[in-house]
Amino acid sequence: MEATFIQWVSTYGYLVLFVWCILEGETALVTAGIFAHTGDMNLILAICIGALGGVAGDQFYFYIGRTNKNYIYKKLNKQRRKFAIAHMLLKQHGKKIVFLQRFLYGLRVVVPVSVGLTRYNWGNYILINSISSLTWATLYCASAWFFGNEILTLVTYAKTHWYFSLPLIALFIGSIVYFFHSVEKHILILRSRR
Repeated sequence: MEATFIQWVSTYGYLVLFVWCILEGETALVTAGIFAHTGDMNLILAICIGALGGVAGDQFYFYIGRTNKNYIYKKLNKQRRKFAIAHMLLKQHGKKIVFLQRFLYGLRVVVPVSVGLTRYNWGNYILINSISSLTWATLYCASAWFFGNEILTLVTYAKTHWYFSLPLIALFIGSIVYFFHSVEKHILILRSRR
């Protein structure tokens, strides 16, 4: 089973990493770092692909904000507080917030959409966001690569003590649910533009 999984990662791992980083990313980058540690993925390539996935996702959210203002204000009424916080932070800190958005849990989608709602320059946004995404991907992927032995020891321990892996299973299932929920939300937004 493990050999099949590793073969699957070697074949499709970079594509999965790219798509996963469009939607979420940290778990994907840590996994890629571990596979880079074992030699099943290339660390530099994994960092670059993870960063590209992060940039692609943020550009998509920016584009949604730039082209769907009325829809966002109407449909995302429940997120009004988060949008207000993002607008306030953007006015006060500008470029710093664009850089830090990748590390702001709960605001990662809201900030790019909020930036898209403003008149913020797209060229500046993509430059700062690209640097931020590369920093983010390097931090998570390289950390997992560096601590690969410790992480693998923990995974081996979790195999024999399965009950300790329940939080990891919950995290994995939660990531899948989040993925499909995000895809559904994006499809609804794109359909509303027609």
